[in-house]
Amino acid sequence: MEDENKQNDKTSRKDFLRKSLLTGSVFAAGAIGLNALSSCEKKPGEKVKMLTADGKMVEVDSNYINNTPSCCAAPSSESRQGIPGKKYVMVIDLSRCKHALKCQDSCQKYHHLSGMNVWLKVFKMQDAENTAPYWMPKPCMHCDKPPCVKVCPVSATYKREDGIVLVDNERCIGCRFCMAACPYSTRSFNWEEPQFLHESKGMAYSPETGFPQKKGTVEKCDFCPDMLKQGKLPHCVTACPNGVFYMGDFNEDTVSNGSETVRFSQLMKDKGGFRLNEILGTEPSVYYLPAANRLFPFIDVEIGKGKMEKGE
Repeated sequence: MEDENKQNDKTSRKDFLRKSLLTGSVFAAGAIGLNALSSCEKKPGEKVKMLTADGKMVEVDSNYINNTPSCCAAPSSESRQGIPGKKYVMVIDLSRCKHALKCQDSCQKYHHLSGMNVWLKVFKMQDAENTAPYWMPKPCMHCDKPPCVKVCPVSATYKREDGIVLVDNERCIGCRFCMAACPYSTRSFNWEEPQFLHESKGMAYSPETGFPQKKGTVEKCDFCPDMLKQGKLPHCVTACPNGVFYMGDFNEDTVSNGSETVRFSQLMKDKGGFRLNEILGTEPSVYYLPAANRLFPFIDVEIGKGKMEKGE
């Protein structure tokens, strides 16, 4: 009997150690947004850059990346909490924008948006008659003092502790008070039935992805919180071929455009960073670097190829 107890004890310890190692491996993989069991569309062995939770850029094998953009999206109730300890900011370098519209294409694709609603618009800007024009991408500003949140009668739009402002279309009644209150005109209204409802079969709605859309509700740029949870950059950041967009954590004073990671405060100081219409007191979380020493000459484009190229 004693030998049998010893044997059982050894077996129990072995099972405990095996389960502990397995659990530890799962948490270690989850901490950097990796999933060894997921499929991958990229070529085997290709290195992909990712932003870790502490603001560092690392290279990982693409085989271990979970390519499902909504795999970490929270349901409506949980999506209001935000990511603890984070305060997300975006920086847009106007000197690098060539109007490639890869940012817009990527945003439309991964949020399943139709051609009528565009969350990320790119405007042709000109500060004065005798100055050169330039391109200006404009997402939602994710204000620290968002007027859209104050006017919503049903708390459908809300600000999280990590600075992200989201819209819950399960609560939205379509009054459009938030659209009237937004001084940046970054919100869209679903006047018609969305085009991609067939792709949403069996998919649970989450304000962190805005999908599936719903007729009669408001939507806007969401900073891709489902990607940020995985330590990845938003789709517009990674899609831009010229490094126009930087994303990062204000609390850690770090932002990255995928190819370089810099100090947010130093970038603002060295490049003369600013925010749109700061006099309004909304305190946007999107910052701009002026269109000085531009990488590309300005080339105007025609409007009307199925895209809202100038935000019109």
